[in-house]
Amino acid sequence: MDKSHLHSSHPKISARLKRARGHLDSVIAMIEEGRPCTDIAQQLHAVEKAITNAKRALIHDHIDHCLDESSAESTADFKEITRYL
Repeated sequence: MDKSHLHSSHPKISARLKRARGHLDSVIAMIEEGRPCTDIAQQLHAVEKAITNAKRALIHDHIDHCLDESSAESTADFKEITRYL
C-alpha cells in the first residue's frame, strides 16, 4: 500500500474487516456443523453489513480527505470511487 494513501481511519476499517473475517470463519464452521439455515443466514447478514459499513467508511474518508480540491483529477477520482457505492 502506498503510504500516501494511509489515512487515520484505515486502522479502524482494517479492524472492522478483521472482525468480519472472524465472523465469516464462524459462519463456515456453522455450515460444516450442520447448524440451522436461519442461524447461518442471520450471521451471513451480519458479515455482509460489517463489510458494507467498512466500505462506506473507506469511501466517506476518501471523499473527505482526497477530494478536497476542485480539479478535473478530483472529479474523475470521485466518479471512479462512487462506482463502488
